Amino acid sequence: MKILRDIAELRAAARAAGPLAFVPTMGNLHEGHLSLVRLARARDAVAASIFVNRLQFLPSEDFDRYPRTFERDCALLEHEGVALVFAPDEAVLYPEPQTFLVNPGPLAEELEGKFRPGFFHGVATVVLKLFNAVQPAAAVFGKKDYQQLVVVRGMVRQLNLPVEILAGETVREADGLAMSSRNNYLSAAERAEAPRLFRTLSRVASGALDCDEAIKELAAAGWKPDYVEVRRRPDLAKPGAGDKTLVVLAAARLGATRLIDNLEF
Repeated sequence: MKILRDIAELRAAARAAGPLAFVPTMGNLHEGHLSLVRLARARDAVAASIFVNRLQFLPSEDFDRYPRTFERDCALLEHEGVALVFAPDEAVLYPEPQTFLVNPGPLAEELEGKFRPGFFHGVATVVLKLFNAVQPAAAVFGKKDYQQLVVVRGMVRQLNLPVEILAGETVREADGLAMSSRNNYLSAAERAEAPRLFRTLSRVASGALDCDEAIKELAAAGWKPDYVEVRRRPDLAKPGAGDKTLVVLAAARLGATRLIDNLEF
């Protein structure tokens, strides 16, 4: 496995490796990330990136304390048969102030975008930069970050990028909690409470709760919900009477930790 920090060296290694399936990450890898690597490996040789993207963090968020476990991450990726790891410094991806940003349109202002303004501009911009650096044939994103997946698919489609987007299923702990690097922030009591979010989404999907009731139940259990909403899967528009392929999405704070999850139905 080659670890590369320079774009020119990365491109040379990518050309030598042949068609690549790309898995972008911010590191602190867990089984959810590794499941995406396995999906990529079933298609092509795998390139992964490890880069904590400052551009997608609000000033009040956890950029500085986001867990960084580079050596452990590389060992996991090597064990999974990854061919190339792109781990640039900030100065490599952002050699000058990034005044050109990708605007994902109205969807970037809804759901996560409503509560994290500018987030999807940062996500779309860094993903485009990484695609330009790695030049993969395919890239894999997890459904756990559902809105991100929809935004990236839209960017690829509208900008005619030659990258096939593959979607990996959400990987969960035995009690239903979606795997996330931010789960590490939870106290023991919060970790025991955290699976309630998925249970609540499951009840919405089954028709046992509507979204307003779900928000009230989470709040009564000590959560601070940002949203629980049902949307259409392909574009995350609000569903009409004839829409049958749906997803319920939620974000809520438990203590100091903000968790997101979703469930297709």
